[in-house]
Amino acid sequence: MRMSTSAVIARNVEWSDKACSEPYEAGWADTAIFFVRALKPGSGMAGRAFLEISPDGMHWVREGSSFDLPTGKDEVSFLRISHFGTWVRLACEFAPESSLRVLVTLHLKS
Repeated sequence: MRMSTSAVIARNVEWSDKACSEPYEAGWADTAIFFVRALKPGSGMAGRAFLEISPDGMHWVREGSSFDLPTGKDEVSFLRISHFGTWVRLACEFAPESSLRVLVTLHLKS
């Protein structure tokens, strides 16, 4: 039987400089999609998000996938992934004095 779930992993959080979402244990899933929605217009330059994976939820490494974060209110960016092991999260980087208030959801399917 196939399973699916969605989880909010960052809600109404202001991301700036270097930030990351909450980690999520997703070892049962075959595929995942991260959605990032801008809750307010971003300030400064657009940020970039990076997929990070972990063997234990404490020690993280960048997987290599990345995407531009949205800049306008209610704009959405996403990243589809597979073969990600057990723990996943999004990390992001912004130029100085740039930020974005976000809602990040993770959608998993087996």
